[in-house]
Amino acid sequence: MKKLSAFAVIFVILLSLVFSGCGYEYAELNLRAEYARDLEGTTLTVYNWGEYISDGSDGMLDVNREFEKLTGIKVNYLTFESNETMYSQVKNGGVNYDIIIPSDYMIQRLLNEEMLAKIDTSKLSNYDLIDEQYKNVYFDPNNEYTVPYNVGMVGIIYNSSVIKDIEHSWKVLWDKKYKDMALNFNNPRDAFMTAQMILGFDLNSANKSDWDKAAELLKEGKPNLQAYVMDEVYGKMETGEAAIAPYYAGDYLTMAETNPDLKFFYPQEGTNIFIDSVCILKNAQNYDAALMYINFLLEPDIATANAEYIGYASPNTAVIDNENYYYYGNEILYPKKENMPKVQYYHDIDDEIRSYYETLWIDVKLD
Repeated sequence: MKKLSAFAVIFVILLSLVFSGCGYEYAELNLRAEYARDLEGTTLTVYNWGEYISDGSDGMLDVNREFEKLTGIKVNYLTFESNETMYSQVKNGGVNYDIIIPSDYMIQRLLNEEMLAKIDTSKLSNYDLIDEQYKNVYFDPNNEYTVPYNVGMVGIIYNSSVIKDIEHSWKVLWDKKYKDMALNFNNPRDAFMTAQMILGFDLNSANKSDWDKAAELLKEGKPNLQAYVMDEVYGKMETGEAAIAPYYAGDYLTMAETNPDLKFFYPQEGTNIFIDSVCILKNAQNYDAALMYINFLLEPDIATANAEYIGYASPNTAVIDNENYYYYGNEILYPKKENMPKVQYYHDIDDEIRSYYETLWIDVKLD
């Protein structure tokens, strides 16, 4: 009888959770658009950066779960840690992705290789929420292939309990005072950027000698590094295993929630600015579901949940203008004009130059 009673109690609890969950989709979300269930039972495959969507952790909204509940479409959600990894997977096939969320220069490359489908923005009732400054950008001048998702810049994170006074320069990654305490990017474009900024080079240089000099500088700094990292930076910086690292501003804000000793600056030489955007691949299996998903991401409640979880600057005016938004007016994400660092976008580079610097990068890593 005790076992039966316990089972009955558990069943009631589970039943109540199921029914309370059924009401959550409508009770908690204030949606601008209407979402039909015509595609119920189909699957949408989304390929995004790691830690790049509100996923239900820390009591926050689970965006994919809410989309599934609302539409009946199953979201097959996969992640990557760099644009280059994403490109390789998409190019080589194996998985038929519907939606990808790359950065600007990689979007330009994908367009040059005719891998993206046009996005019918007339079917996106929330498209009007995109800030005009993020439309008609260099990689999609006619707003045909992309919908902005996040905006960011790269800076340097350091542990103020270990490093008391620091020069606001990329040179600190080479400073012997921080030997075995420093990290650098484990992807060629960002790693080369740290050296190119010191050397005063164009981040999109077509001059091989510029890339040679940047590679030599990276080699000189390699003995100073503890490791090359991507998402591993979270654990290393949050726990104090490392004390200084270049990374994306939005991720710094996430790390600082865990370790308040972490501080941040934009180096005086300048830095990279980027726009990550939602794209639909030309070989997408579920184009209509992809449009529905993109429109859902633009919903004010969804865009705000993502912006607060990810910590990047939002291109969505419903987020930017919301005084209840956690990062409203944050100077790291939304610096005033007088505090804006010097910035450069990455552009897609000629195949010969790209192959050249990728080979140099292998040499840097193996040296």
